[in-house]
Order: sequence, then structure tokens, then C-alpha cells
Amino acid sequence: MSENKKQMYLETESVGKLIRKYSIPCILSLLVGALYNIVDQLFISNASYLGSYGNAANSVVFPLTVVALAVAVMIGDGACAYVSICLGKKKAGQAGTTIGNAILLTVTASLLLTFFYFVCMTPLLNFFGASVNEKTFELAKEYFTYIAMGVPAYMFGQAMNPIIRSTGAPKFAMIANIIGAVLNIILDPIMIYPMHMGMMGAAVATVIGQVVTAVLSILYLMRMKTIVLHKKDFLWSYSLQKEFLPLGMTSLLSQISVVASMAAVNTMIVRTGAVDPIFSQAQYAQIPMAVLGIVMKFFQIIISISVGLAAGCIPLVAYNTGAGRYDRIKQFFVHLIIAEACVGLAGLVIAEFFPRAIMVLFGSANESVYYQEFAVKAFRIYLCMLVPACINKGMFIFLQSLGKAWTSTMLSLMREIVFGVGITLLLPIWFGLNGVLYSMPVSDLLALVFTIVVIIKTVQELNAQMKTMSPVSLVLSQEGE
Repeated sequence: MSENKKQMYLETESVGKLIRKYSIPCILSLLVGALYNIVDQLFISNASYLGSYGNAANSVVFPLTVVALAVAVMIGDGACAYVSICLGKKKAGQAGTTIGNAILLTVTASLLLTFFYFVCMTPLLNFFGASVNEKTFELAKEYFTYIAMGVPAYMFGQAMNPIIRSTGAPKFAMIANIIGAVLNIILDPIMIYPMHMGMMGAAVATVIGQVVTAVLSILYLMRMKTIVLHKKDFLWSYSLQKEFLPLGMTSLLSQISVVASMAAVNTMIVRTGAVDPIFSQAQYAQIPMAVLGIVMKFFQIIISISVGLAAGCIPLVAYNTGAGRYDRIKQFFVHLIIAEACVGLAGLVIAEFFPRAIMVLFGSANESVYYQEFAVKAFRIYLCMLVPACINKGMFIFLQSLGKAWTSTMLSLMREIVFGVGITLLLPIWFGLNGVLYSMPVSDLLALVFTIVVIIKTVQELNAQMKTMSPVSLVLSQEGE
């Protein structure tokens, strides 16, 4: 199949088949990216010499790794959407320049972030809760030191992943991530258990996997067929960056929200835990932070599926936007809403009925009864609104592919900052530690109200745009049906 026919395939193949083809690799790639930290925590929590202290330390570092991911996906998803729009308009040259500038931005941003992490390591760790006790801080610093060294490789691999998908190679993007994650899974138990390297071992295993993924991404970019990169594509272009970066703003906010939320959650855990009759005791002080870290990891798995579904649609919707196929865009929209609701429902069932089974994986059998009881309560309360959470995330990202960066950004800010952080800081004032747990479902429920308004408006706009479609497009639409 020629490259031209490959691109036309995005305009003619059934919507359901395209979503499966593009979203499944995207979901797997995101899940693999999430597994780096989750796998580390799984092996750390089952090491008797680390236990809940290592768990808490991992939870402290987690939002700092998400900051790197947030910047990477902003660049990658923004470039992905813009490259797909360019290809839909048959402008392969501009698509190449977009990729070149995305590479420059990723490298520059990753080096600056790494420098910042090393200069401000201690205050950053304390800000995210490492000050809960001395042992947690020591383990967090050990883990973060090595994780920070791998930030450039991590960001490059994650930024290039959606770009590679936009060039028509979603399977390669998935495989590159999987290979790195498998290496991490193999090396983690070796370095943590027989080699007794502790937090350093977990971090080194993670960085090795990230470097491999970055190298594979570089090899692909050097041998692309859909788009051929030239030296001129790597000339810094502020005007072009202003075009594609806003398209990735929602992806940035969806990840930064995790950072803001974890910062607020960890802050309130330290404050409310200090006056809790159980968790104010020194030997139990790290439990709420360790448990919420695990709950957030489960949430990240579900949201990775949700975001993957929507992100997989970005090149499909962007291409059809460029081609003026608004009928197909509406079909993608409806399919996505249904799929997001199903993902949220599946996650909800697991969180509500099987929290103990999940915690067993993270070494709960070796912990106190307070650890297990708080974990069950945290899962059932914190994640009780997973269905609205998935619909919200999916719609925020879908709007990017329509080029509605401003609307998408405002909705994300409303959910993630105004509600996500504000409610997390307010509810514990009246409800203590339970207020921290109720902050997530309350935020998602409030955000859903705004999301429904946008969904209705978007459908109305698509119906209006369908009336302006060319006769040729209408014929293709009828044939597709």
C-alpha cells in the first residue's frame, strides 16, 4: 500500500476499526509508561527491608516523574495532532519541520528540567511529603537521584511516541515502549532482591529501560518513510511551535493535574495525619501516603486506558478535520464517549469489590491492620466516580484533535486545578483525613457538569458543519454507512 493510500485509509475505513487499530497501541504504550513506576513500587513494597517506607518514598517521587512526562506529552501530543492535520492537507514538508522542532524542544526542556531537579532536590522532596519521617526522606532522595539522571531519555521516548503514531506506525511506538518496560520488569527484582540495591536498584532498572526506548525511537525517526527529515527541519521556529504546542496543552494539564493533586493530597495527609489518633503515631505516619500512592497508581492505570482511547483518536480526527469529513468526526466522538464510560465502569467494579486483592500485590500482608483497613476505605471512596473521571479525560483530549485548544485547556483547568486542588485543600478542614478521600469524586462530579455542556455544544457544531460538506464527501459518507 502506498503512503498516499495509507493516509486515505484514515478517511474511508470504518470508525470502530480505526479506533481499535490506533487506540490499542496507544493504550498499551501509556500503560507501559505507567508500569515503570508501578512495577518499581510493587517490588519495593514486597522487599522486607523497604516496606511501607519505600512505598511512601516512591509515592513522593512519583509526581516529580509526572512533571517530566507532562512536558513530554505536551510536545508529543501537540506535534502529533499538528502532523496529522498537515498530512490530511497533504503538507508533508510542514509535518517534517514540526517533528524537527518537537525534537529540539524535547531535548532542551529535558536538560533544563534535569538541572532544576538536582539543584532543588531537597525542597522538592519535602514539598511532596518526604518530610513525613526521616527514613522516608532518605529513601526518596536515593530513588530520585537516579531517576533524575534518566529524565532526558524518559522525556524523549515519551514525546516521540505519539509523533511516531502520527506517521502511521502505532505498533512500532507500542513495541518501543514495551521493550523498555520489559527490561525494567526483569531488572527490578534482580537489583532489589539478590543484589540488595534497594531504591537505587529500582531507579537504575527504570532508567535502563527508558534509555532503550529512546534509542529505538531515534532509530525509527532516522528511517521514516511517510516523512523524511532534513537538516532544515531542525531550525528553531517559534511561529510553528506556537501552532502545535497549544494542541498539546490539555495533555500537559492532564498530567500536571496529577502533580498538583498529589502535592495537595500529600500536604493534607501530613497535616491531617498529624492529628489522627492512629496515624499521628510515628510507626504509622507513612501509611496514608503509602496507601494513597498505590490508589493513585491504580487510578493511573484506568486513566491511561481512558487517555489512550482519546489520544489514539487524535491523528484520526485531526486527519479527517483537515479532509473536511465532519460526519466521521461525529462518529469518532460518539464511539469515544461510550468507550470511556465502559472503561470507567470496569475500573469502578475492580476498585469497589477487589481492593484487598490489589493491596496484597503491594505487600499488605506484611503490614499492620491499620494499613489494610485504610487501603480498603481509600479505594472505595477515592475512586467511586471513575466513570465521570474517564469521560472528562476523554473529552478534554478529544477537543485537542478538533483544534479547540482553548476550550480543552479551560475545561482541564477547571477540573484539575480549581476543583482538583481547591477541593482537596478545603474538604479536610471539616472532614479531616476522610476529606482527602472525598476530594477526588467530588471534583469529577462537578467537572462532569461542564463536560456535558461542551459535549452538547460540540455535537451541535458537528451537525452544522456536516451540512457544509462537499458532494464528494457526502457520497463517501453514505458509502461508509
